[in-house]
Amino acid sequence: MSLRINDTAPNFTAQTTQGSIDFHSWIGDGWACLFSHPKDFTPVCTTELGYMAKIEPEFTRRNCKLIGLSVDPVESHGKWVADIEETQGATVKYPMIGDTDLAVAKLYNMLPAEEAGTAEGRTAATNATVRSVFIIGPDKKIKLMLTYPMTTGRNFDEILRVLDSMQLTAKHKVATPVNWKQGEDVIITTAVSNEEAEKSFPGFKTIKPYLRTTKQPG
Repeated sequence: MSLRINDTAPNFTAQTTQGSIDFHSWIGDGWACLFSHPKDFTPVCTTELGYMAKIEPEFTRRNCKLIGLSVDPVESHGKWVADIEETQGATVKYPMIGDTDLAVAKLYNMLPAEEAGTAEGRTAATNATVRSVFIIGPDKKIKLMLTYPMTTGRNFDEILRVLDSMQLTAKHKVATPVNWKQGEDVIITTAVSNEEAEKSFPGFKTIKPYLRTTKQPG
């Protein structure tokens, strides 16, 4: 199936390194970051999983759960986690989905729905498109989708930046400009009239009628 931003994230039941989960129930009333990998024991993904383990407290602070996915079995994930800890100096505490039947990869449009077979015998190259990041909101809607090539490590600091932006927008009628970082000025959305802006964002600046900036709320 084709997925777009603001679609409901497809629900599923799957085995993980922390037992069976129902995805929507596991998310609960917070945010979630699902990030996928084409194969266990691959070099770039090893560094990614290790880095996510190091910065997981930053996601927790933002009420966002982490969950990884690889098409290999959960038992293989457990062995990979030991390698990650040895080489990256970080312990993976978030769950990792074992997607051996490729069901979640197909459900999230990372592999064609008609793709035959299971994870057995597949290589990272045949799973190259299973390199995606999804941010899902408390309403179970997809808020962000990114897919990277196998040879490029993902920038998870950028994922945190986007999460900050989306959570700010969820609370206030603002957007964030190019390269925005926490604490910098934001943009008042065009849905806000000047009269409302005067009340909500006193002292805002009008650069163009469609471009008004203000200090970051909160």
